[in-house]
Amino acid sequence: MVDLHKQYLRIKDEVNTAIQTVLDDCAFINGPQTGEFARELAGYLNIPHVIPCANGTDALQIALTGLGLKAGDEVIVPAFTYAAAVEVILLLGMTPVLVDVDPATFNIDAKQVEQTISSRTKAIVVVHLFGQCCDMERIMGVASKYNLFVIEDNAQSLGATYTFSDKSVKYAGTMGHIATTSFFPTKPLGCYGDGGAMMTADSALAERVRKIANHGQERKYHHQIIGCNSRLDTLQAAILQVKLKYIDSFTEARRQVAHHYDEAFRECRHIVTPVKPSYTSHIYHQYTLKVNNDKRNALQAYLEGKGIPSKVYYPMAIQEQAAFRVLVRTTQPIREATRLSRCVLSLPVHTEMTQDEQARIIDAVRRYE
Repeated sequence: MVDLHKQYLRIKDEVNTAIQTVLDDCAFINGPQTGEFARELAGYLNIPHVIPCANGTDALQIALTGLGLKAGDEVIVPAFTYAAAVEVILLLGMTPVLVDVDPATFNIDAKQVEQTISSRTKAIVVVHLFGQCCDMERIMGVASKYNLFVIEDNAQSLGATYTFSDKSVKYAGTMGHIATTSFFPTKPLGCYGDGGAMMTADSALAERVRKIANHGQERKYHHQIIGCNSRLDTLQAAILQVKLKYIDSFTEARRQVAHHYDEAFRECRHIVTPVKPSYTSHIYHQYTLKVNNDKRNALQAYLEGKGIPSKVYYPMAIQEQAAFRVLVRTTQPIREATRLSRCVLSLPVHTEMTQDEQARIIDAVRRYE
C-alpha cells in the first residue's frame, strides 16, 4: 500500500546525515532537532504553537485533558473513523456521542452535529479522514453557538487546506481550538517509528499541554499539574525535519496517482471514486472507493489473487465494535457509517508509485465486473 523503502532511498543521504548528527551529539531526548522541527512545522502550517509528543493517540488524550474536560462530559465524534479518538474519550471517563458521516466525503456530517448536542456536550472531535477537511466553517459555527471546544484529528490530512466562504484559506489542524496529528510511518508526514504532535493558536493552552506531556513540569522536578510522559525523541524529530521539506512534493505525487485513478475509473459502473467538496483540497492519504452491489469483498479477493494489495478502512463502524457498543451514546441511527464499512476499499497510493505499477492496478479493477 505504501513503499517506504523507495521513499527512503530518494532522501537517503539527508536522512542518514540527520540521524548521524543525533548519534554524534547523543542528545536522544529533547535534543535541539525536536524544538527546531516543532518551529518548522508551525511555520509551515502558519500556526504559533506545535507541541511534539510520543504518538497521535497521546496527542488526543493530552489535548482533551488540556482543555479541562472532565469525567462525565460528552464529546461528539464521528462513527466512521479509527478507534483512537473514541478510545481516549472513554479512558478519560467521558462519553463519546456518535454522529453519522457524509456518505460522499466519509467525514462527520456537519448538519447532524447540532442535533446531537445536549446539556452535557463540551467538545467536538472532527477527524479529517483520508486526506481532506471536514466542513469546518459549519462546525465552528455550531461550536461557537453552543460554546463547545473543537479538536481536529489531523493524522491523515496534514497539508490539506480548507477554503472559507470569505475565500480565506487555512490548513487542516489550524481551525479548531487544538489539533492533533500522528507521525506514524505511513502518515502524510511520517517518521521511522512513533511520533505525534498537538497544534494550537492559544498560547495558554499550548503551555498547558506542553506541561502535561512532560510530567506536568514547567522545569525539571517542579510539577505544577498532573501529567504524563509523552515525548518525540530526537532521532524521529531529525527525520521529520528532512521529510517536512518534501511534504508538498509528496502530496503532489499522491495527487497525480489519484488523478490517474479518477480518469481510469470514470466509466466503471461497479465503483464510486472519491468525492472532493469545493471547500477542501485532498492530499490522498488513502484513495478509497465505494464498491457497489455488495461486491467489495469479492473485488478485494480478486485483487489479492493477482498480487495487488488493498485495505478496508474501516470494516466496522464504531458502534459495532465490541469494546465500544455499550459505552457510546447515539441520538440518531448510524446508517451511513455502517453502510460504508461494508463497501469501502482503499487502493495503493504513495509517493513512489510508477506508471507501470498503477497501470497494473487499474487494469485489474477495470476488468472486474
